[in-house]
Amino acid sequence: MPSNRNRQRLLQCLIDGEFHSGSTLADALGISRTAVNNHVQALEELGLDIYSVKGKGYRLARRITLLDAEAIESDTGRVFLLDDVSSTNTYLLDRVGQLNSGDCCLAERQTQGRGRRGRQWVSPYAGSLYLSMYWRLEHGVAQSAGMSLAVGVLLVEALESLGIVGVGLKWPNDLYVGQNKLAGILVEMRGQFGEPADMVLGCGMNVSLGAQAAADIDRAWTDLASLCGDDVDRNQLASAVIAHLRAGLRQFEEEGLQGFLSRWQKYDLFWNRDVNIHLGERVISGRAAGIDEQGALLLESSEGLKSYNSGEVSLRPVAG
Repeated sequence: MPSNRNRQRLLQCLIDGEFHSGSTLADALGISRTAVNNHVQALEELGLDIYSVKGKGYRLARRITLLDAEAIESDTGRVFLLDDVSSTNTYLLDRVGQLNSGDCCLAERQTQGRGRRGRQWVSPYAGSLYLSMYWRLEHGVAQSAGMSLAVGVLLVEALESLGIVGVGLKWPNDLYVGQNKLAGILVEMRGQFGEPADMVLGCGMNVSLGAQAAADIDRAWTDLASLCGDDVDRNQLASAVIAHLRAGLRQFEEEGLQGFLSRWQKYDLFWNRDVNIHLGERVISGRAAGIDEQGALLLESSEGLKSYNSGEVSLRPVAG
């Protein structure tokens, strides 16, 4: 593959969204037109859609914002900004002994992004927000109950602070717009029972996926570009998410999920709706009644009001 340095320089030339001829790009970068074409192919392999039009040259099919450490506001904590990483969660988990609560990792691309139950998270270059935050819970594993649900609330509130509305929460850890998935949350932990717990809170949020990446997604999805146009600045988005997570996790340390229950209900897409709970081969029908203080789903059914943990079940709406 062509060198990353020239690849990045080419991308910087294309980021204005205008057509650039191969000869103009070659002159600007001091390389051959063949090398320009090779770099374009390398960018396409990363998941970027690039128009190639005879007589006009090359143009990005969608607007993107490249991450910029100076543009990401961070009052406290460090921000590790990477071009390419296997997983932002893994990057922090491998360094827990060197981190402080609130330290973050962001990347332009993940090669092994993952979601709940080990599912792959499609991670095109500069198409989403891939962000993980480290947090240390001094009181250990028991203090972490419901943490991923609190993170979901904080992500929706971060979006609303930017004027992005219409996003709801699907238990236990997904952000949706209508029936389409916008973002997912993956919380991973290191620590022994009775000792402080090292938590890594990962978020993958679709910003502007593009046709190539969308073809690899096997479920209904959406992105922020579809919701509010192509003017989403990922640096501004990252700043809002980081600020809300840092403030909200301090509250979570003090109050647990209790301080987030009414806020969760506000965004709960299934509140008071008929749903099916898939528990292995068994299906239980009932009405969703929110969550308890541990983050378990409450279901009112013929069996009465019962709670179900996220590791056990899959929640689906009743058709129609």
